[in-house]
Amino acid sequence: MSDEIAWLAGLSPWPEDGFGLERMRALLAALGNPQDRYPAVHIVGTNGKSTATLTVERALLAAGLSVGATISPHIRDWSDRLRIDGQPGDLEAALRRVRRDAEKLAATQFETMTAAALWAFADAGVDVAVVEAGLGGRFDATNVLRSRVVLLTNIGLEHTDVLGDTVEAIATEKLAVVHSDDTVVILPDGTFRSLVPQGRIEFGGAREAAAAFVGHPVDLPEPVSLPGRLEWRPGEIRDGAHNPDGVSWLLAHLPEADYTICASILGDKNVELMLSRLATAGSRFVATSSSNARSLAAADLAERARPHFGTVESVGDPSAAVARAHTLGEPVLVTGSLYLLADLEEAARR
Repeated sequence: MSDEIAWLAGLSPWPEDGFGLERMRALLAALGNPQDRYPAVHIVGTNGKSTATLTVERALLAAGLSVGATISPHIRDWSDRLRIDGQPGDLEAALRRVRRDAEKLAATQFETMTAAALWAFADAGVDVAVVEAGLGGRFDATNVLRSRVVLLTNIGLEHTDVLGDTVEAIATEKLAVVHSDDTVVILPDGTFRSLVPQGRIEFGGAREAAAAFVGHPVDLPEPVSLPGRLEWRPGEIRDGAHNPDGVSWLLAHLPEADYTICASILGDKNVELMLSRLATAGSRFVATSSSNARSLAAADLAERARPHFGTVESVGDPSAAVARAHTLGEPVLVTGSLYLLADLEEAARR
């Protein structure tokens, strides 16, 4: 791991003084406001944002545009978060450019990563940036874009302490990124239509968002696949379903089987609901933990899982936990946190 990547990985992911845009705007100003040098498609929502981001990226590339894209979190490598024309960008160079100013302002990990990506897009002279928001909207570090299209993927109850405790409140926070001249693409059922503050509303998903940007229908020659999103391996499926809605989507797409489930879950999620839904996929559960500071300890997760599963074990090391799950019976379902999947990838590279 390079010095720049190690520095980024060591930054705090959460702002100590609360959420806001002042520090992010100051950092971008120090970099010459790179976000103003290209229009953007802004991807907000609870689940499916990374897949939507890369789907829009692919469609815009097929339309002949130069495209920068950034997603979070990553599974395989930090460089997955910075893409130029469908390929990994030079993240180390971008971090070298932003590091001094980020350190001076005590920028968070996500603010720094976002600023590095926005600078790299400007440096590459892209025609458009496709940017996945973090946890929010109104005070998210990505709410600095010269957006032309905003795509709302879906809304679930998550980060209620920051975003609000109802689906409507969370949707309102996420849709606060909309500008008056944006095209806003929302779910085809029109659920959140009344909450869109301004802009022109269209219904659909990633394909429609790309079409709204270029002004004509777009082709998607093949579906986008991401690591850790319904990823098939021998005797194993990995999916970073990290909240109840994500678990429900996963269960709807799993082949029917009696799975041994290996999971890590962050403590600020609706753990009981996730466990009760996962229990419909199998009766064996191996609890583990991830490197994220909000991750439940394996023993704590195991204790909370016992009412839901016939067999429950606790293995703190993620790689050992997956290995143990395979001995209990295949197929194995590894899920509950994208950070768990990232830890497994990092361990495999050592």
